[in-house]
Amino acid sequence: MSAQSAKTVLTATSRTEIGKHVALLRKAGKVPAVVFGHGIDSIPVALDLHEFEHVRKTAHSNTIIELKIDGKQSHKVMVHGFQVDPRSRRLLHVDLFELKSGEEVTVEIPLHSSGESYAVARLGGSLLHNIDHIRVRALPEKLPESIEYSIESLEDFDAAIHLRDLPLPEGVTLLSDPDEVVAKVAAPRVVEEVVVEAAAEPAAEAPAAEAKPEA
Repeated sequence: MSAQSAKTVLTATSRTEIGKHVALLRKAGKVPAVVFGHGIDSIPVALDLHEFEHVRKTAHSNTIIELKIDGKQSHKVMVHGFQVDPRSRRLLHVDLFELKSGEEVTVEIPLHSSGESYAVARLGGSLLHNIDHIRVRALPEKLPESIEYSIESLEDFDAAIHLRDLPLPEGVTLLSDPDEVVAKVAAPRVVEEVVVEAAAEPAAEAPAAEAKPEA
C-alpha cells in the first residue's frame, strides 16, 4: 500500500544576487536557491525562509514540490540538498532538482508498518525493523510518499518480511536488494534462574564425656 500526500506548493522569486551579495537576501528573510535539471539552464531564485522551513519539516525527501517563480512559472521540483551553517544552523542555500516529464528518477522511499503480529502480541517477542527506507526508480507522477506493509504475517519467530514482499505500486521499480529483511520478531530472552542448593551443614558432634578421676 502506498501513501500519496496533498500537493506541496512553494513560491520563489527570480534573483540576480550572487556571491557576497546573497547576504542581503538572508537579512531580508530569504534563502538563495538554484533550480537545475537535465538539459535545462540553472535558474537562480530566492525562497521565503519560513515557507521553505515549513516545507522541509513536513515533506519527505521524495516529495514533489510545485515551485511557482514570480507567480507565473510553474516547475515540478524535488529538494536535492541544502547547505546549513555548522555553527548557527542557519539555512544558507537550497538546491532544487527540476523533474522532466517522461524521465524516471531514483529516490529513497520511507517504510511504515501496520497491523499486529501474533508473535509479538501473544508470544512476547520484540518487533525488529531492519530497514526503514528503500531505493526505487519511477516516473515522478508514480512516486509514492511512503510504502506501508502489514506485519500480520509475522506469526512466529522464524517468519520474516523481505523487500521482495513489499506491495510496490505499479510503475515503481525496486533498486535495493530484494532479499534484505525488512522486519522480523525476536524471541523473548529467557533468563534461567540458577538454584543453588544450600550445602548440608555437618551434624553437630556430641560433647565428649568428662573423664572421672580414679578412686
